[in-house]
Amino acid sequence: MYFCTGFYTKQMSIFLRPITTRMFLFMYLLGIMSSIITIPPYKTAHMYQWAPYELFADVYIIAAIWLGIRGLLYKGGVKKTWKKALNCLYYVLLGVFYIFVYGLYIVDTFCLVKFGCTLNPSMLLLIGETTGNEASEFLQSYVTPDIIFSEVGLIALVPLLHAVIAGLMTYNPRWANWIRWTNKYYKHICGTIVTIAVGVCFYLTYPNKQMYLHTMSLETIGQVEHSLAYSPHTELYQPPMRLAFSIRCNQLIGQQLGRLKATIGKVEVDSCSVKSPEIVLIIGESFNKRHAQLYGYEKANMPNQVRMEKEGRLTKFNDVVAPWNLTSFVFKLFMTTYCVGDEGEWCDYPLFCEIFRKAGYNVNFLTNQFQTKAKQEVYDFSGGFFINDEELSSVQFDHRNNRLHVFDEGLLKDYDAMADLQRSKGQNIERQLHIFHLMGMHVNYRIRCPNRMKKWGISEYPDDTDIPPKKRKVLADYDNSVWYNDSIVNQIVERFKNDDAIIIYLPDHGEEVMGPGARHFFGRMHNAVINKRLADEEFRIPMWIYTTPLYARNHPDVVAAIKKAAPKKYMTDALSHLLMGLAGIHTKYYKPQYDILSPQYDETRNRLLKNSTDYDTLK
Repeated sequence: MYFCTGFYTKQMSIFLRPITTRMFLFMYLLGIMSSIITIPPYKTAHMYQWAPYELFADVYIIAAIWLGIRGLLYKGGVKKTWKKALNCLYYVLLGVFYIFVYGLYIVDTFCLVKFGCTLNPSMLLLIGETTGNEASEFLQSYVTPDIIFSEVGLIALVPLLHAVIAGLMTYNPRWANWIRWTNKYYKHICGTIVTIAVGVCFYLTYPNKQMYLHTMSLETIGQVEHSLAYSPHTELYQPPMRLAFSIRCNQLIGQQLGRLKATIGKVEVDSCSVKSPEIVLIIGESFNKRHAQLYGYEKANMPNQVRMEKEGRLTKFNDVVAPWNLTSFVFKLFMTTYCVGDEGEWCDYPLFCEIFRKAGYNVNFLTNQFQTKAKQEVYDFSGGFFINDEELSSVQFDHRNNRLHVFDEGLLKDYDAMADLQRSKGQNIERQLHIFHLMGMHVNYRIRCPNRMKKWGISEYPDDTDIPPKKRKVLADYDNSVWYNDSIVNQIVERFKNDDAIIIYLPDHGEEVMGPGARHFFGRMHNAVINKRLADEEFRIPMWIYTTPLYARNHPDVVAAIKKAAPKKYMTDALSHLLMGLAGIHTKYYKPQYDILSPQYDETRNRLLKNSTDYDTLK
């Protein structure tokens, strides 16, 4: 009996050892502080609920691994001379580990304080592109004395405290004995409690680890983004997880960038008839067709576009769907000649803007979403990496803006500045493709319309009694953003109305706005099964083509083709083929069966939503 009790006590004390180390104490303290400090600054934000438990299990395993390393280095039978060398090696490795971990947490917190976000893929990409001179300027600009009194200083106190206590325990044995006195008593009880606690923590947090490993194992950046759109998804609750995730994302975009760049210089254009000398493409954001006055919505939130239709200049298309309900996925299809169902992947196909430039067009890209910046969500990173890459950007665009704006009217100023520059240089560009990428009705709707232009409030929705007042405010905000979007689109049209120009408008995808069957919800249901209701809300979109008076006189055949095509079925993954057809570009990449204005257009093509669900079979 005494032997069994002794054996049990010895075994349980082994499980107790990691938790009695300084490493466990300070790593756990560091992790908890980081979890609290990095809570986003808005009312509904909160710390990841399982953070204390997952952190306990993670730090316990790390401390156990280091104890195991120490045990291997100090195992019996090693000569005295080797022991000194192994002892030195151990402390070098341990020092490197502490420098890396503490440095990582300090950098992560620094990013939060200075840029409003923790480590992310965009931040890592920017660091990788930074030159020596830029790094020096950055340090001079951002590493200032006041940083000591911020959250960075709080995190830096942990390694400082660790160093002080380690010194006291090394040079004053009484400190070491006082701190470790609990090791002498009740080892079997404490060891049992710790073992159970670690097991419970692993059980509670296993789903998050499983989701994290799944996300890290995905093979494309699009798949990663899609996994994060699901709920629940992995919580990147600590800097090491965020760093590993960022490295993985950059690896994935590097692979796709390599495939895209393999097509550079290989684009061939046989000829170009310049059927449309000036093409304007306006890409909106998150437009629910049910909330479009142009398609029968009761609120007059699109007066300018309705007027254009009455004037006979605007032709709306009635049966259009987006291939995805994620901006980044849609943009990859917009910007290449790939269509759903083609062989290979989107990144194996040339970028259509490069084709336009090869055909002699001047291509201008003005975006209010895709600019490389430190504080960037994964979906913007995923959607814009191939647009923002320096080499790919140079082959796609003659001009692009370099800043984001609070409201889309900022893009109008960007365009005016570009046009003024062209005029000052005496440039008379006969062939032009202008792409305006708006913020549109992107969530949060409240901040998509300036206060000076807001038209609707809660009182305008008295019949929606099944929607709580707060949610009715969301309806008002959405309609206000559509109203503001109409004014921006109108101002873009005004800039080209006297030219020989054709203008196309379409959003990237739809949006849920407390519609039928989901009166409580707005946004997008990424993990829901695609049924008819969801498809009509999130994938069905408005689309129209506007022809200026001069264009209509010069190209009556195109106007006739537009009128004839308006009722046809269409999916916007084929946008590049419509544009190439309008330009009269003859190239092997153009497929008339994808061009809705072509007599050879194939209306029977399956319109697969998310590469899986045929929209036309939904009932």
